[in-house]
Amino acid sequence: MRVHIATDHAGLELSSHLISALSASGYEMVDHGPQSYDAEDDYPSFCINAARAVVADQAAGVDALGIVLGGSGNGEQIAANKVEGVRAALAWNLDTARLAREHNDANVVAVGGRQHSVDEATELIEAFLAEPFSKAERHVRRIGKIASYETTGEVVE
Repeated sequence: MRVHIATDHAGLELSSHLISALSASGYEMVDHGPQSYDAEDDYPSFCINAARAVVADQAAGVDALGIVLGGSGNGEQIAANKVEGVRAALAWNLDTARLAREHNDANVVAVGGRQHSVDEATELIEAFLAEPFSKAERHVRRIGKIASYETTGEVVE
């Protein structure tokens, strides 16, 4: 699986750890930055580029997911969710990480680097990456309604 990763300055150390650890586990890691610490960095471009790459890979039939990191993960999740076709979920425990994939077919996970130890954050992300989408009819239907609104602006009842 290809995994696109992006962060802000607060998640840079976690990002470096994840790139090494997940590469060692067989994931193809693609780093969308930043490449160095800058407390004044503007994370939206990094996260948007990672999210766009996930959507492009998935459209091309590549098995791909994304990770966006920050201090809380909130801003990074918001930025990623502005990309059409992205379903980014903020994971803060194992249940939210797994359910994001199982029920919502989330294709990007956001984690707050200042909210978890490196080991906890790694466990959350590994759980997210390993969990398959259930493909249950009710979940497919609900995701379809979200996607319909995203592309047409119309609310499907």
